[in-house]
Parts: sequence; structure tokens; C-alpha cells
Amino acid sequence: MLYLIGLGLSHESDITVRGLETVKKCSRVYLEAYTSILMTANQETLENYYGREIILADRELVETGSDDILRNADKEDIAFLVVGDPFGATTHTDLVIRARELGIKIETIHNASVMNAVGACGLQLYQFGQTISLVFFTDSWKPDSFYNKIMENRKIGLHTLILLDIKVKEQSIENMARGKLIYEPPRYMNIQTACKQLIEIENIRNEKAYTENTPCIAVSRLGSPTQKFKAGTLKQLSEYDSGEPLHTLVMLGRQVHDLELEYLYEFVDDKEEFKKFVQEDQEWFKPPPYVPEDENLSD
Repeated sequence: MLYLIGLGLSHESDITVRGLETVKKCSRVYLEAYTSILMTANQETLENYYGREIILADRELVETGSDDILRNADKEDIAFLVVGDPFGATTHTDLVIRARELGIKIETIHNASVMNAVGACGLQLYQFGQTISLVFFTDSWKPDSFYNKIMENRKIGLHTLILLDIKVKEQSIENMARGKLIYEPPRYMNIQTACKQLIEIENIRNEKAYTENTPCIAVSRLGSPTQKFKAGTLKQLSEYDSGEPLHTLVMLGRQVHDLELEYLYEFVDDKEEFKKFVQEDQEWFKPPPYVPEDENLSD
């Protein structure tokens, strides 16, 4: 059996009881180690808590070395550990499809992920639209495909969960070109960078999906003892020191429920000012009125 096991968001003990029991019985235990991190645990603390050796599975192993992970999984129990939930912010469908092709049975043990824990910021989960990912820009590469999804969410009044880039075991273009197996230090996008990049793309596209005054929520270290929320405009948060990683950003939709707004006041510097920005944003972004087609109309 191949077990996909969610670890939760922060502590080594966030794993479920069933997940821990499963880990202890598996022949090999892999930890997916390139899309996220446990904020208060590392490989050593996990091994001590689980009582098992853990094999770090980097991007290369997961994407091109699935045969190594699945070796003998038709005869043995293999665990593949994922921070958060296996099918939360990051899906591992390729590994599942490959296992199915080999006739290997699969079982998933779920856990909390940013996709549901973000509700702790006070916004109602069913009021979220499409989730987007924001990558680090370079001087020559500033992808903006996320912009259209924000626009679609905003048109129907939904909030947007924005997952911020992390770079773990990445090579520079120069080292890749020279064939040098040298990895860059880990990098984790912070709130300041995310907001500045969003503002930059709006200035380029100028299609008014949002403005510098669009209200957002900075979510820092979600699920950890130092979890923190900060609400403000994109401009205000572009100057906000969000501290240690990991971080997530939420852009409010144009229809904010009164209960959501009341909850958010705890995270703002100025309640009346924030309320004003929310009201102005709702007025700013108003799609054209819907005019139904009348099939009975004739020329």
C-alpha cells in the first residue's frame, strides 16, 4: 500500500493518530520537502517523534524518481508525508496515477491545510473563489496569469487566497547552465514582496481588477504558536514587516459580509479607515449590470 499522509501545518504532533500509527508500520517513509515546511519541526524532530528514519523527497525525486518511491509498494507499506493535506494546496496526482498504473493500492490520511485553516482569519470559506499562486519575479520574468483569476473572483464578489512562493533546493540559471550541482539558499516570499508584485502587475495590466487600496489580509505562520493576522490595503501591507515565514495573503472580494468585517476589525490599526476602504472598494469594482437575452425579441 502507498499511504499519502498529511502532517498538518506546524508541529510534529499535528499528525493524526491514524497517520502516526501508519507511519510506524511502514517499510519506508518519505517526506515531500520542496513545496512547504513544518514551521516548528524539522527532519530530526520528526524522526524522533515518529521513531522512524525519514527520507527527504525533493522535487527531482518526486517528479522524476517516482519509481524509487513506489518500489515494492505492491508488497510493502510505503508512506509519503506531505505538509498540510496531500490534496490541499499541493496535489500529488502524478504519484497517484503512477501507482495506479503499477497496480499499487493507495490510501490517503487527511489533515489540516492552508485551504481550510485560513478560515481563522475570519472570512467564510464558502466565500472564497479560485486560489492562486504568486511566484518570485525576476528582471526578465513577471508572469501575470494569476491576474485573470483574481478578476474572475472579484466579478462575482469572492475572496482570493494567494499562496506565496517558496524556493527550496533551487539552482541559479548560471549554475544550471554550467552543470554545477549547487543549490541556492531557501527563500520564502513575504507579505511586502507579494503586495508590491501585485501592485506592479495592476499598474502594467491596468484592467482594474484591484487597486492599491483594495483590502487584504496578511496571514503569517498559520497554525503555529506565533500565528498572526494583519488587515489593511495592498499599499499598507506592502510596507508591513510580516516576520518569519510562512506567509499567505488574502484579497477580499467586493462583497464582504458584516460578520466577516466585524471579525476583521481585530486585525486593523484603524477600524473606521478600514471600513471606509472596504466600502470604497465595493464601489470601485462593480461589473456592468447583467442584461438577460430575450429570445422573443425580433428585429
